[in-house]
Order: sequence, then C-alpha cells, then structure tokens
Amino acid sequence: MKNAAITPYLAGTVASTTGSIATFGIAIAGLSAMGASQSQTATAIVVMLIGYGVLSIALSIWLKMPISIVWSTPGAAFLATSSGLGVGFETAVGAFIVSSLLVVLTGAWPALSRLVAKIPPQISAAMLAGVIFPFVAATVHSSVDFPLLIMPVIVIWLLLNRLLPLWASPIAIVIGFALIAMSQEATDFEVLSFWPNLEMISPVFDVGVIVAIGIPLYLITMASQNLPGLAIMNGLGFPLPTSKLFVATGIGSVVTSFFGGFGLNLAAITAALNADDGAGKDPSKRWKAAAWGGVVYLIFALFASVFAAFVLAVPRELLLALAGLALIKTFASSLRTAVSDESTRLAGVVTFVIGAAGISVFGIGGAFWALVAGIIVWSIRTR
Repeated sequence: MKNAAITPYLAGTVASTTGSIATFGIAIAGLSAMGASQSQTATAIVVMLIGYGVLSIALSIWLKMPISIVWSTPGAAFLATSSGLGVGFETAVGAFIVSSLLVVLTGAWPALSRLVAKIPPQISAAMLAGVIFPFVAATVHSSVDFPLLIMPVIVIWLLLNRLLPLWASPIAIVIGFALIAMSQEATDFEVLSFWPNLEMISPVFDVGVIVAIGIPLYLITMASQNLPGLAIMNGLGFPLPTSKLFVATGIGSVVTSFFGGFGLNLAAITAALNADDGAGKDPSKRWKAAAWGGVVYLIFALFASVFAAFVLAVPRELLLALAGLALIKTFASSLRTAVSDESTRLAGVVTFVIGAAGISVFGIGGAFWALVAGIIVWSIRTR
C-alpha cells in the first residue's frame, strides 16, 4: 500500500526532473538568440517554470486527469536557430504574444484547430526536423573541435540509452556541463541576483517578426507538442477537453509572454510518464503525478536564475552540442515521419531541406518558407 501511495509522486518527480534538465539549455539558448539579456532570460525561465507548475497543478486537480504543461522544446530550438534574423527582444515578445493568442483562438474557435490539423503531419514533422538539424550538426562539429569535452558525453549518452534510456539525456547533459565547467572553455559567470526582478517587457508588434517568429512558433508548438500530447493522452485513456486546455494554456502563455516567456503547452513525453501504468495502477489517481510534477517545477524555479547564469557562460557551440543530444531522438522521429508516406515524401524532403538551410528571405526565417514550400509541393502533387 505504501508503494502504491508514493508511486504517482515518484513518477511526477522523474518526469519533471528529466524533462527540465534535458531542456533548460535549449530554452535559454532560444531566449538568448532572441536578444534577451541575462536578467531577462532568468526572468523568462523563472516565470515559465512558475506558469507550467501552476497550470499542471490547477488543471490536474480541476479535471482529475494527469495534465502536464511544459514549454515547447522544439519551439525553443526554433528560436535558437533564428538568431540570424536579428530581432530585438521586445519585438520577439510581441511575436510570442501573437503566438499565444493564436492558441487561445484555436481553443475558442474549433475551425482553426481543424485547419491546422489539415496540414499533413509529414510536412509539420519535416519542418521540425529542419529546425532541429543545426543542433544535431552542432554535436558533430563540437565533437571534432572539442573532442575531450563532447566525445565522453556522447559515449555516456550511448551507453545510458542501452541501460537507462529515460535518464540518458539528462545525465549526459549534466556531465557535459560539469566537464565544460572544469575546462578553460567556460567563462566566469556572475549571478546578478538569486531571484530576478521579474521585470515586464513592453512588447513591440512588428508584422515581419510576427510572420517570421510568431506564426512558425505557433505551428511548431501545435504540431510537435499540443496535437501529439492530445493523441498520447487519448491513447492512454484520458480524452482531454481540447478547448478548455488550449484556452487555459494560451492565456497562461500570454501572461508569461509579458515577462519574456515563449509559450506554455501540453507535454508529450512527460505526459506519457505521468499518465501510464508507471504513475499508478489506478488511472483515476494518476492526476496526482502531474500535479506533483507541477510542484517540482515550482521548486526548480527557485534555482533557475543561477542555472541560467551558468548556461549563458557556456560557449554557444558547446551549448548547442549538448542540446543536440537532447533533441536527436526528436529529430529521428520527425525525419521518419517526414518520409513515411510516399504521397507526401517529396513535400517532406523539400520542407526539410529548406528548413535546414538556415535561409532568411525578406527578413523571414527558413521555418516559414519551408512550411510554405512544403504545402505548395504537396498541393501540386495531390491535384
């Protein structure tokens, strides 16, 4: 009985811990690429952790289902690869707000959700694979440029994928940061304050940045987090109320956006950890796992400012290399989906190539053009 009582709390702790450790660096890299200062980055991380901690607790208790809310790791990866657009953080925040409002609109207006769902998953997956590719490539480049720092991490990651696959990325990333900290590559880092000032950002709404950042961020979040999260939960016997969740997470995202947050959404992998048999034999009590996971997020928020300061002191190429390890499984899954159907394979390949090319046309990044090109090729092929 005692083991059954603590099982949901163990599951929630494992899910939140592994998910956070594996993605902290990616989120910080994304914010930094958007021009956020150290103080603004720390504020955004803390507020997002609080946001998805509170939402995970509130929604799980309200609906009595294990609802895990997180930030969009693929969305953060997209931001990290968009640094070449040269947007200011205030204009990026304006795009974050628009992206969040589109999520609210999706919940309030089901027709928009159906329209997004009409985009072939192969094209959405190809766009995501293109966005993630620079991270995977950075792991290869850094293993050549910094072999003593990256190669041991890769070896450990490979071994753990055989022995402890759930912990492979978090443990490898922690070891990677430790090796970098002991090397001469990391600069001295200064913690401005243990708890950031939580300063609000005055958003600037620029149409070009909204098209380049806001719309792709919305589509990536929907395609790689919200829709898979719904499918996973439905498969585990938890049909979620889509409209309520999108409105709640969208409003939460709007609030955190004013502090630099780039979005809150349904979890996918974390959702499975909190909703399957590992979170308890009785499905009606698994909501406790996600709710406790929210508490763990709130605890992490206390130390996020210190961790953000350390990560920002890590050379960008090494940070991207470690992020690549955390994203390689997502990349592999996206690439497999992109070419899985003969009828959409060409469109998927075109989408991936353009997304991975790192282009910018009219100040709009490759993710948007990749999606446009993929849909055009798909439309021509299906006529």
